[in-house]
Amino acid sequence: MKLTPELQSFVLHFGEMGSRWGFNRTVGQMLALIVMSEKPLSADEIAEALNISRGNVSMAIKELNSWQLIRTHREPGDRKDYYVANGSIWQLAQQVMAERKKREVDPTLSMLRSQLMDVEESSEMSYEQRKMSEIHDLLELFNHWFDDMQNMKPEHLRALMKLGSGVGKVLELGDRMLPKKKPSNS
Repeated sequence: MKLTPELQSFVLHFGEMGSRWGFNRTVGQMLALIVMSEKPLSADEIAEALNISRGNVSMAIKELNSWQLIRTHREPGDRKDYYVANGSIWQLAQQVMAERKKREVDPTLSMLRSQLMDVEESSEMSYEQRKMSEIHDLLELFNHWFDDMQNMKPEHLRALMKLGSGVGKVLELGDRMLPKKKPSNS
C-alpha cells in the first residue's frame, strides 16, 4: 500500500500527536491510517504502509482495541483479520476522551476522595487539604459536565460547541446588568 504525500504527512503528524493523547507514536499512526482508509486494512497492509514490523502492528492493534477505537472486520472467504475505525470521527473523539478520563481523572478523583475522607469533619482543614478539596470539586464538576457531553447526540454537541465564546459573553453581560450582592454584615 502506497501512501500519498498528503496521507503520509497526516499519518506522521497523528503519530506525533498520539503521545499527547495517551498512546505511542505507532498507535497514533495506525489509527490515522485506519481512519483514513476507505477499505478495511489487514495487519500486513498496515505494516507495509507504515514500514513497521508485523509484531509492532500486533501490539498496536491490541492497544487500539483496548481503547475501543478499532474493530475487526472479516471478509467472506478470507481468513485474515481486517481493521476499521470503530465509529464516526465524533465517536472516536468521544472514546479517546472517555478513556483518558478513565485513565487519568478517575484515579485522581479516587485518591482525592480517599485523602479527604480522612479529614475529621470537626477539625479545620489545612491549606493542603483545602487545595485538595478545590481540585476534587473541579474534577467532580468536570466529571458531571463530561457525562452530560457524552450523552448528547453529536448534532447537539456540535451546536453547543458552535455557541463557543458566545455563552461567555452572555454571562459577562448578565454580570454587568445584574446588581452585585453586597456582603452581609452578620
